[in-house]
Amino acid sequence: MSQAIDAAQSAAEETRRPRAAVSFLKRLFREKPLGVVGLALVVLLFFSGIFADLGWMGLPNVGLAPYSYKEVHVADRLTAPCAQYPLGTDGAGRDQLSRIIYGARISMIVGVAATALSTVISTVIGLTSGFIGGKFDIIVQRFVDAWICFPGLAIFLLLVSLIGRGVPQLIFVLSIGGIGGSRGSRALAFWIKESVYVEATRAIGGSTTRIVLRHLLPNVMPMIVVGFSMGMGGVILAESSLSFLGFGLPPPIPSWGSMIGGPSRYHMQRAPWIPLFPGFALTLAVYGVNMFGDAVRDLLDPRLRGGVGGMGAYGMEQARKALRKRQARAEKA
Repeated sequence: MSQAIDAAQSAAEETRRPRAAVSFLKRLFREKPLGVVGLALVVLLFFSGIFADLGWMGLPNVGLAPYSYKEVHVADRLTAPCAQYPLGTDGAGRDQLSRIIYGARISMIVGVAATALSTVISTVIGLTSGFIGGKFDIIVQRFVDAWICFPGLAIFLLLVSLIGRGVPQLIFVLSIGGIGGSRGSRALAFWIKESVYVEATRAIGGSTTRIVLRHLLPNVMPMIVVGFSMGMGGVILAESSLSFLGFGLPPPIPSWGSMIGGPSRYHMQRAPWIPLFPGFALTLAVYGVNMFGDAVRDLLDPRLRGGVGGMGAYGMEQARKALRKRQARAEKA
């Protein structure tokens, strides 16, 4: 009997997931126009990173980039934007458009991987600290407080100088910078573990594992999604800052930060397009990620999403529906 109930619940969840995704997209397009713009920019970022060239996926080496990111045209050094080079060339004669497209791949890989790892680390620390509580929570939170006191960029520079430069090292360094985000999941764990349904689970002999997997994680999942969507922009900006200071990926790997800084600074007056276009691409990427993250937060956070009496267009719509139902019942009576 219990197996049949579990199977029915699983089937119901599977049918609800597509509906929830469709409902989310409908509300996004209806209520958050800037979120739609951000989503379009995020899709453009991923599309450019994936299809810069297809050789990295074992397919023929063709893609959006007209040239390889390390292909040098010595005779065309510092060429202004033209038909052959739409965004010009840099001081080494490399096509700016191709390097910006390849730089989108770096931002995509580092941004997604570092943000995902940072979200997992902060969530595990926060949930463990809040759920266990006591002296363990005090010790962990004092460590988190001490970690937050240090400037993030200083920690990144120190760690990169110790472990070296590269994509895996950069992902690791940027991921541990999000430990301070564990406070949100810790506060939520404190609230959930004192709730009625958790107490009822304990009363019927439910294990800690069941409480964590069935009650704790599903309730913090919206916060995890919001944290991921809002943290990616900061990670992309941090990676560009490290590359700008010379502590990012080693050349000739293209990064928007290194294209803005480095040797480009010596040609800034003569060829202003060299730092201008990578800076514009970085601005669009961070703006798009932040706008989409804000929209996700507004739509998924119950405190901002609304409901009856809540805030926003969705809350007003629900309030109007409830008022119409109440008036209809009053007329029937």
